[in-house]
Amino acid sequence: MKKFLVALSTMLASSLCLIPTLAAAQALQIKPLAEKKVAELPSGPLFWRIENFTAQAQAQAAAGPFSLVAESAGKVWLFTLGPSGGSSAGGTKVAEFGPIPRVTAPQYLLRINEASGPPGSVTPVHTHPGSEAFFVLAGEQSIRSPHGVMRVKVGQPEAGHGADVPMQVSSSGSTDLHSLVMFVVDATKPFSSPAALPSNRSRTCTRLAETSNAFSCRREMPL
Repeated sequence: MKKFLVALSTMLASSLCLIPTLAAAQALQIKPLAEKKVAELPSGPLFWRIENFTAQAQAQAAAGPFSLVAESAGKVWLFTLGPSGGSSAGGTKVAEFGPIPRVTAPQYLLRINEASGPPGSVTPVHTHPGSEAFFVLAGEQSIRSPHGVMRVKVGQPEAGHGADVPMQVSSSGSTDLHSLVMFVVDATKPFSSPAALPSNRSRTCTRLAETSNAFSCRREMPL
């Protein structure tokens, strides 16, 4: 009996030690930077082009019908949805990536969000009625979905998954996360909806090619 009580006490102590760790998990901070509604999307394969400008007025003058201007990390950014290979007068191209998964809708919402938080901060599991793409400025961002875990590092943008895919986004690096997130969604539906993920073991996924939505995945334990 004495050994049983000692073992039980040890188990209870261990459980109590886990409580601060669980309580310390923070919510990933999401801040909308820019958005617009459009009646249609550009024809052909879709790519996000990211450019920097020296002034917001300069970026606004260069913006097209599928462009969004935002300020983040002390810089002016121009995000343009369209075919690959384009450029904007006066801008410095930072990245261009895709193809972005298409969605069919009566009206579309283009939005830029800023995501930030210390290592371990996380969003609830959710879905969007369209695509969500990622560009990390600092730290590392992980996107857990039924397809696996996609890890996005600094300077390596990812087109993400299509509409209605359950996902949980987290800051998974050793330093604070700062990322820019681009959306193309159905404007007639809720922007974000609660969802659930399968409880089976997840996979870490890496894009096979810059112009492909195919990924190479390996299994790992759940986050």
